[in-house]
Amino acid sequence: MSRSRLPVLFVLAASLVVLASGQPRPVVVPVTKDTATSLYTIPFYDGANLVVDISGPLVWSTCQRGHLPANFACKSDTCKLANAYPVPGCPTAGCGGDPRKDMTCTTYPYNPVTGACAAGNLVHTRFVANTTDGKNPVRQVSVRAVSACGTAKKLLASLPRGASGVAGLAGSGLTLPAQVASSQKVAKKFLLCLPTGGANGDGVAIFGGSPLYLEYTGSEEYTSSLEHTPLVARKGSPAYYVAVKYIALDNSRVPLPPLALATGGVVLSTTAPYTVLRADVYRPFLAAFREATAAQWQYAKKPREVKPVAPFGVCYDARTLANTRMGFMVPSVTLALGGEKNWTMTGVNSMVAVKPGSKVCLAFVEMKEVKAGDGKAPAVIVGGFQMENFVMQFDLERKRFGFLRLPYYAQCGHFNFTRSS
Repeated sequence: MSRSRLPVLFVLAASLVVLASGQPRPVVVPVTKDTATSLYTIPFYDGANLVVDISGPLVWSTCQRGHLPANFACKSDTCKLANAYPVPGCPTAGCGGDPRKDMTCTTYPYNPVTGACAAGNLVHTRFVANTTDGKNPVRQVSVRAVSACGTAKKLLASLPRGASGVAGLAGSGLTLPAQVASSQKVAKKFLLCLPTGGANGDGVAIFGGSPLYLEYTGSEEYTSSLEHTPLVARKGSPAYYVAVKYIALDNSRVPLPPLALATGGVVLSTTAPYTVLRADVYRPFLAAFREATAAQWQYAKKPREVKPVAPFGVCYDARTLANTRMGFMVPSVTLALGGEKNWTMTGVNSMVAVKPGSKVCLAFVEMKEVKAGDGKAPAVIVGGFQMENFVMQFDLERKRFGFLRLPYYAQCGHFNFTRSS
């Protein structure tokens, strides 16, 4: 697809930029999948990118020239927001243990992939982005933002090449959605459409509430067709949890231990490449998937299992599986959500090609270093692969999650980033 990639994109906020029309608009940015790490990034500035982390409570980057120290006092409300969700293993922030003699705010940028954290500063910085009408970028806006910066090199380990930090999108006060809503006077909601990567193009993120139109699909608008389920608050976490009553393969429930899904909850994550299941959920799920896959082909040649490739538990010879517009023909995976809604994933979101044309694996993996039934660990972490080519809307005002699987002829990479005239 030929398009003009806009060089600048993104806003965090502390001062309102009023559009010439007088009507604030949502802000749009492209979302790129890094194939080496399976992480998603959005443009930041000067060619640098930030990793998308929907569980992250801060926006942070490495300290750059031009960053202005914010000099917030350690007892200020802003400093409290920056440290509202301490990371396990990181020092506890606070004036009593603050290493700074001038009592200014210390915060702790956190790498969601490696778990590394390091002391950092709050800084004023400027981001530039484009507003949108849901079809194209419309007008460039520029606002100042409060973010964190750190100097420790370990903060960037395992992040995509060129990434300078993390864009936290969680439900807390200093994340990107919160700051955009405050500065632009737009709705407290954001939309993600994660791309599959490669030649399929960039996905899209829209902050502030907006319709969504994609190229090649005519006048079809996607946010009006979203299914909604309540977001569930969990004490001590800004992440997005949803209630899952059961997991089904096609129309059959997976036999799980009582309260397995309620214990620890089900959380959404853009930094987990694939959906992660706690052992007491994963093992019966894997056994049921094998059984259901074999049952689908009881009157024909059954798919041939091959040696699994880590971290996956079961893999198949791709040549023995039928392939359709909705991916490999395997049992669909359904999460039965609160509000009587079903989030169904077909083969395109459940099977990953580890050797294109010859080997595909079930893209659900077992949680490591966690004891079965450990209530501190989520029962399920829904990963990025399972969310690709879904339109997802996080409504922070109404505390609900909206989702819609795009039809086979539409892709998250079909948003037109050519600025409208």
